[in-house]
Amino acid sequence: MTSTSTPPGLARFNALEEHAALAVLHEACASTAWARQLLAERPYAAPEALYAASDAAMAELTTEDLAEAMAGHPPIGRPRPGDPTSAREQSGMAGAADGLKAEMLELNLAYQERFSHVFLICATGRSGEEMRDAVRERIGNPPEREREIVRTELGKINRIRLARLVEEDA
Repeated sequence: MTSTSTPPGLARFNALEEHAALAVLHEACASTAWARQLLAERPYAAPEALYAASDAAMAELTTEDLAEAMAGHPPIGRPRPGDPTSAREQSGMAGAADGLKAEMLELNLAYQERFSHVFLICATGRSGEEMRDAVRERIGNPPEREREIVRTELGKINRIRLARLVEEDA
């Protein structure tokens, strides 16, 4: 069944002034290029159009744009204090044993040393063990392969964050 009404959150986003809409998009993804491309395609008739625009913008990001986007993400296991989004997304690490948290810190540092950026994974719904296993698996990737995995993971994160925006009632 297809609804003809725009969800309230999407209608509000479509109606925002440009600077306010840009700020909302930057909360979802720190890439200026991504945010500007989504902004340029407003208004969106349906959430699916917004998600498709996000996917298209993500596919076009340069290495520098990806670096800018990754800079907006805290390391796994260390959400930013006072940031409910990163805390919610990384909740799989919140209840992890101290040993797992310490191991994740070491793996994060090794990954960052290898790739010069934070380990990025769509953490929503993943356990601490799953995230640890993913960083162990990915740390051996060639940089080009890892950059494309990061692009895919960022796309997933952006979709989740945009869905929250679209679904907001007030």
